Amino acid sequence: MRKSEAMTTQIYIDEDPTYKSVVLEPAPIVHSQFWSHPVLDLFPAPVVEVIAQKAMLFTTPSCFGENYDPDFAPQPTSASELPELHTWTLKFVVSVLEIWAGKRQPAQLSHWCHQKIYNELTRNVGSQKEVGRVRALHQSEPLDGICESTVTVRYGGRLRSLVIRFEGIDKRWLCTALTLL
Repeated sequence: MRKSEAMTTQIYIDEDPTYKSVVLEPAPIVHSQFWSHPVLDLFPAPVVEVIAQKAMLFTTPSCFGENYDPDFAPQPTSASELPELHTWTLKFVVSVLEIWAGKRQPAQLSHWCHQKIYNELTRNVGSQKEVGRVRALHQSEPLDGICESTVTVRYGGRLRSLVIRFEGIDKRWLCTALTLL
């Protein structure tokens, strides 16, 4: 026996292969909730139960260097206990724009502004020639009880941005930052 004969990998077939024909037929239509989508999900993703988390409440209100007796310090308030934010912010912004145009008294917002912001507001009374028109309002709530808003304001042919920060303090929204860019 030669080495080449022992190592052969060829297969010898005495008969010719026979092929069977396959006939494709449409599947019967089954009206079921499982066939609502044309793709059958053979391996559905596991259902992960998401536990709703309560937003973290901020614990240190802006104080601008003021010292408070711990019994009388400002108390943070959750946004769920405060007025609806979007409409409240729009009303506040319109009031600020009217104060800057000299059409409204700043004392009307004294309860809703921190003392430092109120002093800046009174310094800027009448600083604008006309009442600005609100074009857009964008808000974010980084923590429960804090709102940071950017308002696009049109003064004639010029667009400016108004940046505002509200904090929920003592059961009310309090403006702690107000800047016109």
